[in-house]
Amino acid sequence: MSTTESASLYNDLEKMPMRELLAGINNEDKKVAYAIEEVIPQIEKLVEGTVARMKQGGRLFYIGAGTSGRLGIVDASECPPTYGVPADWVIGIMAGGDVAIRKSQEFAEDDPEQAWKDLQEYNINEKDTVVGIAASGTTPYVIGGVRTARANGILTGCITCNLETPLAAAAEIPIEVVVGPEFVTGSTRMKAGTAQKLVLNMISTSTMIGLGRVKGNRMVDMQLSNNKLVDRGERMIMDELGIEREQAKQLLEEYGSVRKAVAAYQK
Repeated sequence: MSTTESASLYNDLEKMPMRELLAGINNEDKKVAYAIEEVIPQIEKLVEGTVARMKQGGRLFYIGAGTSGRLGIVDASECPPTYGVPADWVIGIMAGGDVAIRKSQEFAEDDPEQAWKDLQEYNINEKDTVVGIAASGTTPYVIGGVRTARANGILTGCITCNLETPLAAAAEIPIEVVVGPEFVTGSTRMKAGTAQKLVLNMISTSTMIGLGRVKGNRMVDMQLSNNKLVDRGERMIMDELGIEREQAKQLLEEYGSVRKAVAAYQK
């Protein structure tokens, strides 16, 4: 039996006091970061390959089903507002299409040919990277997409929470984060989902830093899409240039981004 399907270390959950339930979930969650620490070399290898390709015009694709697919879409969708990059730099695709983001599409994940068809709609090529996400490592949609992408000369990675899975075998750079049994047996939206989310954060954040989308420790290319972000941008400019709020506000309004405003002032 796979680790993600193995029995919980806790029993009689319905009889536990609420405090004990919450403490148990928290105790299991604490294990996730340590499991990820073990696979940092694999994450590093995947990110370095991704950055090199994206510098040549490539893109980063995530493919998944269910919770895994939704996590990929969330990570991809947050890159444009956070780093000011085009929406087609990081792309999340899930079995069943966009409707599956909110409502499960029965058996969509069982077609091993569909992911490659979905990827072809984006004219995928050898400059791109494909990362398959599946806690079990056995999802046909993801395995088929990764396997075919690799056969076509595309860099492939995967994020799974079991060892020696068909998905890991299909990927060039497998990332296997074994977090152990779930608090509720088989509920991989818990520890496995948390592990996948953390690894996705690491991949996209370090990739964007590698592509020069961060200066110092600031999101200098972020989209100014609400008042909170405008305020953050003004404070960034104030801190960087040592100027007052009103002047920072004028610069931001004129140039539209923190990076451009700072560069214009420093000329």
